Amino acid sequence: MQAKGHAALVTGGGSGLGAATARALAAAGAKVAVLDINKDAADKVAREIGGVGVTCDVADAGSAESAVAAARQAQGPARVLVNCAGIGPAARIVGKDGPMPLAEFARVININLIGSFNLMRLAAADMAKLEPLAEGERGIIVSTASVAAYEGQIGQSAYAASKGGVVSLTLPAAREFARSGIRVMAIAPGIFGTPMLFWLPKPVQDSLGASVPFPSRLGTPEEYAALVMHIVGNIMLNGEVIRLDGALRMAPK
Repeated sequence: MQAKGHAALVTGGGSGLGAATARALAAAGAKVAVLDINKDAADKVAREIGGVGVTCDVADAGSAESAVAAARQAQGPARVLVNCAGIGPAARIVGKDGPMPLAEFARVININLIGSFNLMRLAAADMAKLEPLAEGERGIIVSTASVAAYEGQIGQSAYAASKGGVVSLTLPAAREFARSGIRVMAIAPGIFGTPMLFWLPKPVQDSLGASVPFPSRLGTPEEYAALVMHIVGNIMLNGEVIRLDGALRMAPK
């Protein structure tokens, strides 16, 4: 599928990977709805790219339904969904102060995994009603996993579990939606320069980048967005999770 002229939804589009993806889609001629829980951030990116900013709490059914409806009304049903909304707090299962509060674990699962499923179900329902394009394609859904799904570190139990769920969701969703001509993919980034890491001191960021075999640096949001654009355009990519990590394999801690 070529993005030009088609409507697209990007969650977490107000910053980081989502903002870069929204920009790349708009540059390719897509009509982009920038969904983010931070309305000011969503509106800022939307103004920059000529899209529409929409408030969306991906973990809430009603909020997501309202956001998709608002985007549909403004730009038509989307043929592209990119799930970038996510959080990555660090906490041990049992720390110095005792067991991790269950609500903290649930919050990460709700945003990263259930949030991805929430938007997937809504976008796919719209896509299935669209007229097919070349080779019967109706839409493409790309979610964001992580290398932590495979090599979660100490302190990443909630994050790794949530991203492992995104990995496991990809193939069955692709199989289910195949009859409707909807592809489902996921990207598993390594260590990327996003707001999730920018709170760390610069020497720590540099050390993390140096741990990547090649290139020995943090990935950029633009490199993530470039892979999204290739996935959108390559109809044979379906039901797979692509690592984007410079050959990184995470150590235990």
